[in-house]
Amino acid sequence: MKVLMINGSPRSNGNTSIALKEMEKIFLQEGFEVDTVQIGNKDIRGCIACCSCKEKGCCVFDDEVNQIAARFKEADGLVIASPVYYASANATLIACLDRLFYSTPFDKTMKVGASVAVARRGGCSATFDELNKYFTITGMPVASSQYWNSVHGRNVGEAKQDEEGLQTMRVLARNMVFLIKSIALGKEKYGFPGLEEHVFTHFIR
Repeated sequence: MKVLMINGSPRSNGNTSIALKEMEKIFLQEGFEVDTVQIGNKDIRGCIACCSCKEKGCCVFDDEVNQIAARFKEADGLVIASPVYYASANATLIACLDRLFYSTPFDKTMKVGASVAVARRGGCSATFDELNKYFTITGMPVASSQYWNSVHGRNVGEAKQDEEGLQTMRVLARNMVFLIKSIALGKEKYGFPGLEEHVFTHFIR
């Protein structure tokens, strides 16, 4: 089984990486394959609402987003992690996620999602809520932990001092493992929930 982790920080070895590596330890102990991609330092533009992806099956901008899409399709779980900027996720990460989730035609139902926010002090819960919305609009169960999924630290390496935050990451990873395994067993025995044809309505009619 496989977990894809997207690191939205521009720092490849910063506090966000520390949080993800704490989760990675648990995934590897449980025999999971871990695929980590760093996008916070990439030049990723936002969606331009051209809707070309509806015909092409991928984003018209052939950059890291399309590369991640193939890895996301094969993954059983997705972890999205970001540093907090003005009580929000990194703008590069948001641009990536907007295009990734909108342009990919494959069914994301029952892939397990988890979001992680890393900050000096405040804004973690707002960022945590923001990232979870990508999961809950696409039928992805959201893994929880013993606390909201956040780790604190300002200077590089300070996250290692947040013992509760790191424990929260380990618990989160174990809960993801349980959910992914349970969903696989449920799919085998019962199948996935039935789907209805999607009804789209607008507030003006």
